[in-house]
Amino acid sequence: MFWVYILQNPVGKFYVGQTEDLCKRVAEHNAPGRDGVKFTAKGNGPWRLVWSESYASRVEAMRREKQIKSMKSARWIRETLLRESARSVL
Repeated sequence: MFWVYILQNPVGKFYVGQTEDLCKRVAEHNAPGRDGVKFTAKGNGPWRLVWSESYASRVEAMRREKQIKSMKSARWIRETLLRESARSVL
């Protein structure tokens, strides 16, 4: 199982990524001084998971991550992904 995820920090910035181990990856983003998490580790956190989707393969997850990043819009994330996920919970 692979995950596409969105993290949000206290100022409202988003970070989009994909991983095989979602819990471990979120913890890595919040761990100071970790390699491979340059943007999230540079005083931009703490980060909280606000959205995720699961996929059967890394290729599918990477495709979805690329699609979300191509929108280049925090507004689109808020109005589309976060609103849809809130409705699905209800």
